[in-house]
Amino acid sequence: MKKFIIATMAAATAITAVPAFGDPPPWAPAHGRRHHDRDRDHDYRTTDNGVRYWRGDDGRYYCKRSDGTIGLLAGAALGALLGRAVDTRGERVTGTVLGAAAGALIGNELARGRTRCR
Repeated sequence: MKKFIIATMAAATAITAVPAFGDPPPWAPAHGRRHHDRDRDHDYRTTDNGVRYWRGDDGRYYCKRSDGTIGLLAGAALGALLGRAVDTRGERVTGTVLGAAAGALIGNELARGRTRCR
């Protein structure tokens, strides 16, 4: 009886250790074949400033670059501080808001760079 229980437990453990062979769901991170196929489909080239280019199936070139969010946030913070320091009369809210808006626009443009994706 003891040997039967040990054999049953060993069999149950071996059965649960069998790996499941199947494709992961489409929202899962790509590793292995899907990752390799995706990179082969798009032959990426990266420039010095970090912009990635690839040639599409239609023969046109496409690029992916930063949307400038970090520059927008940093520019808004620095612009708000500078606007508050410049506006020395009254509540100083106007200078802070205008400085934040101007800093956000300038920071966004600086972070995006000169490269245009067309």
